[in-house]
Amino acid sequence: MDARSILLGVSELITSNIPAICARRFEVTWKSDGSPVTSADIMIEGRVRAYLEEHIPELTFVGEESFDPKIWKANRAIALLDPIDGTENFISGLKEWGVSLGLWLDGQHQGSMLLMPELNERLVTGDKVQRVRSRITGFSSSFSEGIVDGMRGATESRIFGCATYNLLNVARGSFRRFYNPKGAYAWDLLPGLMIALEQGCEVLVNEEKFDGRFLEPDRRYRVDIRNRYDLHIGQGTVS
Repeated sequence: MDARSILLGVSELITSNIPAICARRFEVTWKSDGSPVTSADIMIEGRVRAYLEEHIPELTFVGEESFDPKIWKANRAIALLDPIDGTENFISGLKEWGVSLGLWLDGQHQGSMLLMPELNERLVTGDKVQRVRSRITGFSSSFSEGIVDGMRGATESRIFGCATYNLLNVARGSFRRFYNPKGAYAWDLLPGLMIALEQGCEVLVNEEKFDGRFLEPDRRYRVDIRNRYDLHIGQGTVS
């Protein structure tokens, strides 16, 4: 599998369809849990799935909008997709929404991508990043007392409402830390966790050191990620 080529192909597929995607941002329905989904979510998931199935034999496709835990069974190849992460931002006309995609073959991670289409930002397995110094801790937007406690101890705090953007920022050092104490699903987190590991971050999942294993799609996971390098002067280092 030429994972990087496939991921870049998906990136091009999405960015070339930005006008059609944005035209669907206000076509909203509501899931049983009260969260929104747009026709753009469905369009992206359908087109990305078709592209991946054309390029990857024996593919098990896991997409947020079509996943059925009752029939979940992994083949040799797995693709894990969140077609629009930060849907609340998307339907509110904000640009901080992203696409998260990861690829696995025979249980081994092949590559992942974090894409912010309207911000024209992207991080793909194999990319080199220009590291920056930051004092900012990013927090998830799902309320938890742990976030309140974390903000008390943070020098600077940000909440963007998009895990893809949070993960991209901590991987490249624009955040010194990203903390989600309430938890999110694998399609929200796992591609970004893999990229964070590749970029040398310290990654905890459910308070334990993350070893890069595939996370089951139908569970929530708490994450705490710290960028090890180029920390702001006076912060010290992560041991």
